[in-house]
Amino acid sequence: MTIASNPVERKLKIVIGCDTFPPDINGAARFAERLAGGLVKHGHEVHIIAPAYSEAFGDFTEIHDGVPMTVHRIRSFKMPQHKTLRWIWPFTLKAQTDALLKQINPDAVHIQSHLIMGRYLAQSAKEQGIRLLATNHIMPENLIKYSVIIPKWFEKTAMKMAWRDAGRILKTADFITTPTRRAANLLEAAAGVEGVLAISCGIDASKFANAKPTSNENPSILFLGRLDYEKHIHNLLKAVAMLPKSLNVKVELVGDGGERKHLEQLAFELGIAQNVKFLGHITDEELPLAYERATVFAMPSIAELQSIATMEAMASGRPVVAADAMALPHLVHDGDNGYLFPPDDVVAFADRLRRVLTADKAELKRLSENSLHLIQAHDIERTLSIFESLYRGDQDGVRTTEDNSDEYLRSIGRLTDALQERVDALRAAAISMRERAGERSEEVREEVRERIEEVREKLDEVRDEVKLRATKVKKKVKKSVKRASERLKSDDQ
Repeated sequence: MTIASNPVERKLKIVIGCDTFPPDINGAARFAERLAGGLVKHGHEVHIIAPAYSEAFGDFTEIHDGVPMTVHRIRSFKMPQHKTLRWIWPFTLKAQTDALLKQINPDAVHIQSHLIMGRYLAQSAKEQGIRLLATNHIMPENLIKYSVIIPKWFEKTAMKMAWRDAGRILKTADFITTPTRRAANLLEAAAGVEGVLAISCGIDASKFANAKPTSNENPSILFLGRLDYEKHIHNLLKAVAMLPKSLNVKVELVGDGGERKHLEQLAFELGIAQNVKFLGHITDEELPLAYERATVFAMPSIAELQSIATMEAMASGRPVVAADAMALPHLVHDGDNGYLFPPDDVVAFADRLRRVLTADKAELKRLSENSLHLIQAHDIERTLSIFESLYRGDQDGVRTTEDNSDEYLRSIGRLTDALQERVDALRAAAISMRERAGERSEEVREEVRERIEEVREKLDEVRDEVKLRATKVKKKVKKSVKRASERLKSDDQ
């Protein structure tokens, strides 16, 4: 749960470089947004450098995570083979990152990938002697799937080359981080880097806290994320089709992506289309409500370096059924707050879902409270504190989050009375904070509306002044033309 912010030791100026940033919806974008928002709330000055999400590019004040921040949008182009991703023309980017860093003069640059934006920002930062951090959210395997130029027979070689390229860029950073120890081990082995720090993306659990108990009276399964192939949502639909018809299970799929049409067709072919809702993207206000409606959250993906959506479900007190792949076992402790199934084993997936959907109230309560207990180790305030220390270049202090402790990894079973009291107290405090945050969000929105109105008034004043000057100039030009014409007539005579 979120704790009170520590006093800021020294105001920092941070540049966060992203190849994807909201309104993009994916884990890397959401982490960057919440990291930036948390830093601004701590009193730091944050500049985001990211691709434009439309034809408009330049410097903007944007609201993210409920606070205003400066976002430098670089001109970008839509990728034809992907529904949402955009790319930046690389050949002029270095000059732009050089100029922006000289203009901002930050204490540290924090890149969120080694791709186009991260690559050139890293070069600019090192050349200008600026401290560089790099967080890896990427598995090359996920990107190669969308390549239109790499043939199937060359994919394995291409992946090795991609990992080596990632290592070459990441090695230039003063600190390399990734969200979990499993992801750090993978990065060290595949990219040939050392000393990768495991720092959870973190979560403000109060945003998702609720007093609604998990129930299977009207059993419902939720998936939230990109509807892309590596998420393996097709396995979820196949598993749901295997559940007893008497359960009448509903499925909500939140998000969008390249697989949506295929998944809609698959649901129809499996005879479950009437029970599956494709909700597309939803607002931040609607997000907690989606988790509250669910009996269980499902994450069949095989390529998660952490999974912010799974963390949000845990903060909502919901059990999780997830693939036993990559970093998901770090969040889902089998038998404690949900169940794991072997990747792509649809029969096992259906079995684990059925266990939750047919559990009695006491068992659902146990699974839910264990989720609430485990999510405490992912408090975003700890994540922010660690990154602030790294931005300052501190050589001592905590370098990893509590989810890497022995206690976090220990089997729970049923919470002790002491832990139960702690979970209850934190849940009540989080619900109160969520209510206050809602009131504060409205204040921020009103402040933004007032700023926008002030800007409009100033623009109107400028526009009126320009019109007035233009009218005066026009009159002067007419007089000059008239006088010149009269002189010409006089000369002719």
